[in-house]
Amino acid sequence: MSLIKWAPMSIDPFDEMDSWFNWPVARSAINFAPAMDIWQDKDNVYIECPLAGIDPEKVTVAVENDVLTIEGKSEQKSEVDDKEYYRKEVRYGSFHRAVALPSSVDGEKAKAEYEKGVLKIVIPKEERAKPKTVKVEIKK
Repeated sequence: MSLIKWAPMSIDPFDEMDSWFNWPVARSAINFAPAMDIWQDKDNVYIECPLAGIDPEKVTVAVENDVLTIEGKSEQKSEVDDKEYYRKEVRYGSFHRAVALPSSVDGEKAKAEYEKGVLKIVIPKEERAKPKTVKVEIKK
């Protein structure tokens, strides 16, 4: 195992200065991965994903090979025009999130709804993934 000598003064405090100047440009684009709550019962897999402020018409949900993919685009505009003061801000961007689901699901029967800024998805499990109880006969 090799050791690295500790040198606290080798870090240049000006190395990150360029990123400070680019900060407002970076904030103009919305690039994020939305949070997801995923849980299951014996029949379904449930997903909730908060997407407040995003037009549901610009959101795509796909299920393929037990992987859920949510993609979308967002654009928010604000404009102020008052006497000698003018400002216009446009934020735009896209998001993409793919997660492996905890069980085998029937993606063709998936249902999604968008309510109060939350995308709610219900995907039924495949029959082979559902728990089954088999009675075992014991011979005496």
